[in-house]
Amino acid sequence: MGAPMKNMEKSQVLTLKEQIAYQPGQVVSKTLAQNDAVSITLFSFDAGEEISTHRSGGDAFVTCLDGTGRITIDGQDFLLREGESIVMPAGHPHAVYGEAQFKMLLVVVF
Repeated sequence: MGAPMKNMEKSQVLTLKEQIAYQPGQVVSKTLAQNDAVSITLFSFDAGEEISTHRSGGDAFVTCLDGTGRITIDGQDFLLREGESIVMPAGHPHAVYGEAQFKMLLVVVF
């Protein structure tokens, strides 16, 4: 089952939002773990950048690490600020938009 954690130092205290940088005009992702049961990814969105509407096979747990993001689930908008989280349920259409520069941790549980 187990793909180990990657792209992060182990056995040391880390600040997640410092593990990924903003890039002008881009959405940047950094995979931390990926297997059949779970996917853990850091994302940074430049202001105005987005991941357009799609569906996921698992429940997608998002935590805002920096900035402000807009999460759309089933056509309803939610603003996330640093320290706030939301679950995008499996099979439901959702999208993510950088309302301002925005960093998030995405954990998808399959």
